[in-house]
Amino acid sequence: MRRYDQIPHTADIAARIYGRTIPELLENAAFAMFDMAGDLEGLALEEAVKVAVEAPDTESLLVSWLNELLYISYSRDALFSWFHVLTLEGNRLTAEAKGQRLKGETNRLRSEIKAATYHDLEIKRTGSGYEVTVVFDV
Repeated sequence: MRRYDQIPHTADIAARIYGRTIPELLENAAFAMFDMAGDLEGLALEEAVKVAVEAPDTESLLVSWLNELLYISYSRDALFSWFHVLTLEGNRLTAEAKGQRLKGETNRLRSEIKAATYHDLEIKRTGSGYEVTVVFDV
């Protein structure tokens, strides 16, 4: 199963994201966001962070997860390319992300993603798992 497809959007960046399970969907959404934001090829997995977020529903949890990762990425000047959901209990998520500090190397960056949005956000069950379209504000 592919992780995601970038899809056309008039002003922002959008991706259709896939996962066999909700944890995999969350991991693939994070990968899609960072893959569209920067060049992840050969990225070292030397910077590890733990993330914990809670939200009233699964769609809000997805947006909170992505926006928390963005905040950490900007505050640490890092790109992340590896994601693992440790626990998903109701609408409470704990996860780990790994990547590399950029140390001012902006040549890896493609787009400055400001936030994941709620625009037309709906996680759908499919025959092979789940899918969601996420629009990112740039």
